Amino acid sequence: MVNKYIPIIGLEIHVELKTVSKMFCGCKNDPFGAQQPNIYTCPVCLGLPGALPVPNRKAVEWCLKMGLALNCQIPLFSKFDRKNYFYPDLPKGYQISQYDQPFAVKGSLVIPSAVEGSLRLNRSSNKLRDSSASPQNDESIGITRVHLEEDTGKLLHAEIAGKKVTLIDFNRSGVPLIEIVTEPEIRSSEQARNFLKKLHQIIRYLGISDADMEKGSMRLEPNISVLSNDQRPTTKDQLPPYKVEIKNINSFSFAKKAIDYEIDRQIEILESGKIPLQETRGWDEKKQITFSQRSKEEAQDYRYFPEPDIPPIRWTPEDIKRLKNLIPELPDKKVDRFIKDYQLSKEDSLRITEKKEIADYFDQVVKFKKIPPKTVANWIINKKVDIAKVSPQDLIKLISAKTQTAVISEKELEVVIDKVITANPKPVADYQSGKQTALMFLVGQVMRHTQGQANPHTTRQILKKKIK
Repeated sequence: MVNKYIPIIGLEIHVELKTVSKMFCGCKNDPFGAQQPNIYTCPVCLGLPGALPVPNRKAVEWCLKMGLALNCQIPLFSKFDRKNYFYPDLPKGYQISQYDQPFAVKGSLVIPSAVEGSLRLNRSSNKLRDSSASPQNDESIGITRVHLEEDTGKLLHAEIAGKKVTLIDFNRSGVPLIEIVTEPEIRSSEQARNFLKKLHQIIRYLGISDADMEKGSMRLEPNISVLSNDQRPTTKDQLPPYKVEIKNINSFSFAKKAIDYEIDRQIEILESGKIPLQETRGWDEKKQITFSQRSKEEAQDYRYFPEPDIPPIRWTPEDIKRLKNLIPELPDKKVDRFIKDYQLSKEDSLRITEKKEIADYFDQVVKFKKIPPKTVANWIINKKVDIAKVSPQDLIKLISAKTQTAVISEKELEVVIDKVITANPKPVADYQSGKQTALMFLVGQVMRHTQGQANPHTTRQILKKKIK
């Protein structure tokens, strides 16, 4: 049944930046560490009349760094817009966001391949191509845009004096929020999970967010529709006439489950001859189902218009070059370098670079040039070294102590070799008659008598001299 249909999946990912202050005011940006609700607020993030927003320069620059890390183009002109809607956690009645001129556009992210025969958008021609024509180990997912906005407050549902109420905490209101939007090029839940894990890794490498999904500083929102296989589109404009968005998922596994469930649900509707509703749904982890929340809005429903209190932002090529130079070595380049410079396997390189802290620790140990890189990698991977407690110098001492072998003197070695020759006349005669394997037997006997303390190369040379 599933093979009759093509899943069409795009992703929207919201990431809270860990700047010191909020997006448009000087309030502390620490909603998760706040001891009480509504303590990090001011007239700006509470939306009081007359309060004027001032953009956080660091947040803007970090948004550009995110775009550059995703191979995006950076327009030299950008602006903020007002996104108008009414909800209790939005005190102004609008959100300062970006609409038609975001900070970064037209990027891509290469991820491990998870599906064959899927349709990919050729972004230069707006035509879809079949990836099965050129199977590869990796594939590129298009990034539509990376833009910057402010987060909303947080609704808390509680019961007070026997009455159910909804409380609002505005500590999160105004926190800088990056939104990353992909092209609808993802064709399976596994591919979506691969993309999200790779993106999460890059965000951590950049150091712009903790991206802690349990706390909500990284939130995942898949957009899903399904197309019949006999309607395979050739252009982006021929995608399904509807899409369903699943809001605020906070784990990779939940995202995979929600996508799988939603694909099956939509196929069942299509099989009945109907078209799924365009709507926003939630994910119920306990019931393992998606549930309807509201009809999905279109751009015109938000009545976007340019933010009048913030001037447009202009960049120079020099500004963009400066920010690009601040981007650290990202995971893919680290993997390539570890394979090339340290002769690690790709598997070991991928495991070492999963976290930036571990990759940097490995680099520090190897730079002392006292332990082979492969040995260091094996210790970090297999011994589960606690890098917070064991310094690079301590790890070198630890490895050296565990691998160091005492070596006996050459004079002591000759005594042992004479005893082995005397005790093994047949192997000696075999070697003298041309049997090279007999020499290895004698070397083994010496190593056994010295409990591995003899140098095998030196042993071999002395034996050859004595029995030639």
